[in-house]
Amino acid sequence: MAAKTSISDLDAQIEKLKQRRRFLIVKSAERFARAATKAGLAEMDLPDEELDQIIAEIAARFQKKTKGPADASPQPHRPEAGRIGTPAAVSHGR
Repeated sequence: MAAKTSISDLDAQIEKLKQRRRFLIVKSAERFARAATKAGLAEMDLPDEELDQIIAEIAARFQKKTKGPADASPQPHRPEAGRIGTPAAVSHGR
C-alpha cells in the first residue's frame, strides 16, 4: 500500500522544483550571455527588438534541423550577403 503524501510534503517538493527551475534558467542565461559577449554582441549598440530578431533567426535555423519536413514552417527567401540582383540575374558559375 502506497504511503499517503501530505500537503506539506507536496509543498516542499514544489519549492525544490521551483528552486531547480530558477537555477536552470540562470545557468542557461549565463551560457547565452557568454556566447553573445564572445561573439561581440554585447558591445554592439543594437535595439532590443533587433537583438530579439537576431536571436529568433538563430533559433529558427537550429529548429529546422530538429524538425521533420512536415513540421518545418516555410521561411522567407533572403538573398545571400553580398549578392545583388534577382535570383535569375545572379550567375551560378556555369
